Amino acid sequence: MDLLLATSSGLSVCQHDETGWHPVRQGLNGLYVTSVIACEGAILAGTRDGIYRSEDMGTTWQESSEGLSTRHIRWLAYHPNISDFEFAGTEPAGIFTSRDGGISWRECPEVPELRRRFGWYLPYSPESGCVRGFALQADRIYAAVEVGGVLVSQDGGESWELAPGSRGEPHSAPPPFIHPDVHSIALHSTSADMVFAPTGGGFYRSWDSGTTWTQLYHCYCRAVWIHSDDPNHIILGPADSVDRNGRIEQSLDGGRSWQPASGDLEVPWGRYMVERFTLVGAELMAVLSNGSLLSAELETLSWSQILPEIHGINAVISSTGNS
Repeated sequence: MDLLLATSSGLSVCQHDETGWHPVRQGLNGLYVTSVIACEGAILAGTRDGIYRSEDMGTTWQESSEGLSTRHIRWLAYHPNISDFEFAGTEPAGIFTSRDGGISWRECPEVPELRRRFGWYLPYSPESGCVRGFALQADRIYAAVEVGGVLVSQDGGESWELAPGSRGEPHSAPPPFIHPDVHSIALHSTSADMVFAPTGGGFYRSWDSGTTWTQLYHCYCRAVWIHSDDPNHIILGPADSVDRNGRIEQSLDGGRSWQPASGDLEVPWGRYMVERFTLVGAELMAVLSNGSLLSAELETLSWSQILPEIHGINAVISSTGNS
């Protein structure tokens, strides 16, 4: 099993031995790689200027952007149950789908229409919002929009609409609506109705497919991980505001209470926070907003930095496709 790291200066392929993880090769040098997926023998890398595809574990690459009218990719995902079915979220906010393993892409027209209607935006970019996360189960697919809300497709990604509990307006929303600054989205493996969303206005959960939302934690957050065996076991990367006083906490009771889960790390981090969590085998990995990578065994949550020689990390997956 290899580890694939999307970085601000290319894509790194790493392997594990008795001393830990080590980089073995680098590809897409000079490109800002935002996201990466691996499935069915191919790797797709999303960049700020299109999508690239490798069929030899990152040794050689070919551009794979046919039909991609918006080239700034923020996140990639693939459907776990449908062969060669991929999704790309873009900046400005758009969703593109591929039915041929990422060789060609189709834009979903509902998303730019919603973007224009509600005036989605980004506070750090001139572009009008972005799609920065997907959660998929059977025909139900959710997408996280910053700053815009939660989108849902009921027909396997063919068409998209706002989730009922997402107003689409880029302003704070009262309960039972979700805060519109949605940074990622997650489902529990047992139900497509059980949705979790870290946002700029707190951590939210919905039990009814995004129709109503409950705020479980008042914070600024981007990353969450839900235990596949227990939806009450939640690991979160909260902060006080954007990249301020970041830390790792967990709940064992579905978000009613929270305990520190940063192990021996010196937290809070004054100027960074957790950007993404990814499970790789029995290791939970945390990509931080300063571009570094942490790893911990799930049993202990004793965190340590890995691969410190690689800088500007934006995303990490295993070559088996865990994400």
